[in-house]
Amino acid sequence: MSASTAPPQEGAPAPAPAPSVLPATAPAQAATPVQTPVQTPAPTQFQDTAAAPEKRRGADTRALTQVLFAQLKDLRPGSPEHSRVRGALIEANLPLVRYAAARFRSRNEPMEDVVQVGTIGLINAIDRFDPDRGVQFPTFAMPTVVGEIKRYFRDNVRTVHVPRRLHELWVQVNSATEDLTTAFGRSPTTAEIAERLRITEEEVLSCIEAGRSYHATSLEAAQEGDGLPGLLDRLGYEDPALDGVEHRDLVRHLLVQLPEREQRILLLRYYSNLTQSQISAELGVSQMHVSRLLARSFARLRSANRIEA
Repeated sequence: MSASTAPPQEGAPAPAPAPSVLPATAPAQAATPVQTPVQTPAPTQFQDTAAAPEKRRGADTRALTQVLFAQLKDLRPGSPEHSRVRGALIEANLPLVRYAAARFRSRNEPMEDVVQVGTIGLINAIDRFDPDRGVQFPTFAMPTVVGEIKRYFRDNVRTVHVPRRLHELWVQVNSATEDLTTAFGRSPTTAEIAERLRITEEEVLSCIEAGRSYHATSLEAAQEGDGLPGLLDRLGYEDPALDGVEHRDLVRHLLVQLPEREQRILLLRYYSNLTQSQISAELGVSQMHVSRLLARSFARLRSANRIEA
């Protein structure tokens, strides 16, 4: 029997236990490192950070506008300094015009033209604004700018005059169409728009037709895509032979009032294109007699033609 397998002898001291690596009182969780969660800012913090520059620009524009109006008040109109300060006011408040013009983006009109018209309203508002009344300039200028743009669409853009009620209803139909398109993910039907606005489908169709009156289609413009000729080439035209139909019907009505021989002379002269000599040989009378019969027939036809009289 080997020493490693020999039983312990009596009286021999027991071997001491191996020392523990961790203290007995330390919890098991102490060996696992603690991870501190990373705190992400709330979405509102990003929104506030993004909106802060816009708010600062708006505040700076308002402050600059107040300073410029204070300077403009003490300057003589027409002077170079007055024109300079007035131009600075226009440049500083152009974002207000662009904001107002964006409301009319669905009118299919070039945005540059709408901004130019709105700028005219801005200039009129600057010339009429009184800073001593305690009103902010954007509050005062916005109705003037929007009114100038609406006047432009009313007087210069529409090809066909639309009644005011139909125009206002068309604005509601256009807004409801955009809302329903966003909600349904598709273009709404006429019935859905009518139900939304509580009007009839006929009124919706009339508003849509009125909305197309801003632009007129050129009769000479070719059809896009298919290469067909313009509308003018496909429309009917006035046939010059229509006047001939009326004249022939009138002559037929007058000829039946003449004697048979005079009717024959007129037919040979103007329908068969025979000369008076040929007619005299055909009828066996003199040329002078044929001439007198023609003159008498013309006199009777003129007397019977009440329209010419």
